[in-house]
Amino acid sequence: MPDRPARPWGTALQHMSLRAFDLSERAGRAGLASQRRSLRRWRSHLFLVTQMALAAGLGWFLGQRLLGHEQPFFASIAAILCLGLSYGQRISRVVEVAVGVFLGVLVGDIFVTVFGSGAWQITLAVFIAMSVALWLGARTLMVMQAGIQSAVVITLLPGVDSGFARWADALLGCAIALVIALVAPTSPIQRPRHRAAAVLSEAAATLRSAEAALGSGDQEAADAVLDRARATETMLSELSTAAAEGVELVRYSPLLRGHRQDMQEVAALVAPLDRMLRNLRVLARRVTVSAYRGEPVSPEVIALIDDVADIAEFCARELTARRLPTRARDRIIAAGDLSSGIDHHALSLSNVVIIGQARSILIDLLELTGLTYADAQELLPDMH
Repeated sequence: MPDRPARPWGTALQHMSLRAFDLSERAGRAGLASQRRSLRRWRSHLFLVTQMALAAGLGWFLGQRLLGHEQPFFASIAAILCLGLSYGQRISRVVEVAVGVFLGVLVGDIFVTVFGSGAWQITLAVFIAMSVALWLGARTLMVMQAGIQSAVVITLLPGVDSGFARWADALLGCAIALVIALVAPTSPIQRPRHRAAAVLSEAAATLRSAEAALGSGDQEAADAVLDRARATETMLSELSTAAAEGVELVRYSPLLRGHRQDMQEVAALVAPLDRMLRNLRVLARRVTVSAYRGEPVSPEVIALIDDVADIAEFCARELTARRLPTRARDRIIAAGDLSSGIDHHALSLSNVVIIGQARSILIDLLELTGLTYADAQELLPDMH
């Protein structure tokens, strides 16, 4: 067998230079994408971080001016802890953390006043504070805060002549956080709608990518579709969190009670959107199988995916316009009727699975128009 000719040094160096340039370009794009994600993350939390900063400053100011305390440390700390960095179930979280802080500071104050500070005092105070929280049926967050605050009181500020002041500061900070959570909520009405619209827009874009991958048979493009479909789980989690906060706020906030029905309608979209994304991930997996096997794809299947993507985009626009997508109902039924007439007997298994998942997504979209699952299933024509 003849020897393989050696690669000329000039060609090898050129190849290495091109590869190094390609790697540096990829690293640059990855770094820029990372900074963009960081910017989006900062913007999404900017309003809440501003609230926490104002609550901390207001706690310190009122602690000095209203309570007459020289260093109202726990007023600022309690306000920050109660508001937290998470959007979901904000009111219940504020109350939960407030009770934990209240218990922890109170137990710590009692132990500092009666027994002083030390290792065994910390051990016993933390044990009692967390035990009381558990006895009250608290969840993990409240139990942890009770233990942490009792330890902080004994170790950080163990002055025995300021016990009641610390407790009053903590109570003030919790009250400030609760007022801010009720009066200055983080856009609870619009955020769930925008999140739901974003989920639908991303689902439509994923379907477009699936359509392109099926048309070209590109395996790498099909793998990218699956990765994109899997990434939608994070968006659904954000929607669920925003909906939970919105429902809770309109229930308790005196400024938002008139929006209760609208908020409940939006919260009802979470379940069908969850099912839709699950069906989308199954469809994306079958797209990768089809591309891997090199199976021919029926033009009717590609047309069906295109119709479903169009409908998802329309539903997203309706939600952005603060309307339930009831006007999409006729289009969904028409797409289902066309899909029922596809001759699936001559198609590959991947084609049949894709049709089935696309039809399941149509049922999920019908639920978004206000129908129950049973009614949506009844309206979609059966396969011939």
